[in-house]
Amino acid sequence: MSATPPATPHGIVAKKSWLEATKAYLDRRAIIMLFLGFAAGIPILLIFSSLSLWLREAGIERGVVTTFSWAALGYSFKFIWAPLIDAVPLPILTKWLGRRRAWMLVSQIMIIAAICIMASVNPINDDMLTYMAIGAVLLGFSSATQDIVIDAYRIELAPPSLQSVLSAMYTAGYRLGMIFAGAGALYLADYFGSTEALYSYEAWRNTYWIMAAVMGVGVITTLVIKEPISKQVRLEQKPSNYGRLVFVFLLAVSAFVMTFIYVGEALPESESIAVAFFYEVVRMLSSIGSALLVGYLLVMAGLVNKQMAYVTWIEPIVDFFRRYGKKALLLLALIGLYRISDIVAGVMSNVFYQDMGFSKTDIATAVKLVGVIMVIGGGFLGGILAQKIRMMQAMMIGAILAAVSNMLFVVLTYHPGSLPVMYTAVIFDNLAAGLASAVFIAFLSALTSIRFTAVQYAIFSSLMTLLPKVLGGYSGTIVDNLGYPFFFTFTALIGVPILLIIYLVDKHIVIGDNDDIYGDNDGNGGTDKLTKANPALTDTQEPPRASE
Repeated sequence: MSATPPATPHGIVAKKSWLEATKAYLDRRAIIMLFLGFAAGIPILLIFSSLSLWLREAGIERGVVTTFSWAALGYSFKFIWAPLIDAVPLPILTKWLGRRRAWMLVSQIMIIAAICIMASVNPINDDMLTYMAIGAVLLGFSSATQDIVIDAYRIELAPPSLQSVLSAMYTAGYRLGMIFAGAGALYLADYFGSTEALYSYEAWRNTYWIMAAVMGVGVITTLVIKEPISKQVRLEQKPSNYGRLVFVFLLAVSAFVMTFIYVGEALPESESIAVAFFYEVVRMLSSIGSALLVGYLLVMAGLVNKQMAYVTWIEPIVDFFRRYGKKALLLLALIGLYRISDIVAGVMSNVFYQDMGFSKTDIATAVKLVGVIMVIGGGFLGGILAQKIRMMQAMMIGAILAAVSNMLFVVLTYHPGSLPVMYTAVIFDNLAAGLASAVFIAFLSALTSIRFTAVQYAIFSSLMTLLPKVLGGYSGTIVDNLGYPFFFTFTALIGVPILLIIYLVDKHIVIGDNDDIYGDNDGNGGTDKLTKANPALTDTQEPPRASE
């Protein structure tokens, strides 16, 4: 394994020439992430924008349409079941494919099933919306599970010095998948005969069936790639102990769902956006508290091995705070707020373009084709920047561009139907989003301990989307009450405090280079090392393994 460039006091810097930084994209591991990113990019728009247009054409109110974005909250809570993916082997499949690939395959099969469920429902019938919601929630859960495994696979596949390249290739594949699920879905729906004036359920059904078939690319990729070498903590347990762990998780989830339902029924309705948002926060926190309480009581009652539960759910969190101390809170604030501007604005994107007088073909060409190409270009640029300059400098550039780009949509509201203004906004916005996403993924990967790959990265990525998606669920209501100019100005302004947080992190926190803890997964041989640049990750502090 080649020598790793030293870390600077404020982040990982791989000082490479522009040619070396560009050549890294031809690495075999980068190509793998391109295909896995494609598989990860297909489901998301089938919950967000494509589904939004389907529901709007079916005559569903805008406020109801945007609440369907909450079906993707599984992405924000995936840290809850990520420990199970690290801890629980799948019968037969794990021995055949390996831990990562086994879970990857199962999640992809679940995604295909969820898409087929949604295709079988005609939302024009109000009594069928519940079944559409069930399919959307299942799709969000299974897609989030696939993301957990792919993220863990990527981090275990290569050291931090290559993570910016892998994240850029992942982003490129992800956006190509979004082309199929975004522009492809719109083109197909038009081709099969569904328009805003003349809704056709059969057109959207056929479209979603094709999307399910396209997911076969992910299945094939999973079957042909190799399991990465991993030095992660593994819990060797009896099958009954794994079953108990899953059972406790299911009971805790049931407590969450029941509390969410009953608290929602108990809280009064409010026309005030601020009050309604507060009620939803209370509802969410109550549900989380209920799930945690049930899980804690079941563990204390001995339903599952206490040490096993500790290593599975608690130790990954303790490890993070052990490494960063009180400064971990600053890091968590940065993680939770960094992408808020573009995620909140993105919930309304397709509905916004439609309200501005653009056809589905206009949207598909500009947003889902040209825009995605710009995201990919921004991702490659972000990957190169992360190798050439300090990580936090690249993060600052991404945050500034993400906030400023939203103001271009304010300009578009004063030029409805103008394709030049639309293309300007789309190109700049997506270039900024691609750059910010690539450097942020590399940043999260650098924070993740190789001993708790799936769990810690799932916590980080869940926190990244939690607040933006909850707030995004109210985007339709905000637009209805205050208009598009206010909405996009608001999404730009909420990105400004991020700049201060980035500055503070860059000034006060050292993000060490943990290359040495990664196995040599490039296929060229080499020795896996457990020596670590960060003293908090030494072998002497390895979490205790649960006994049988």
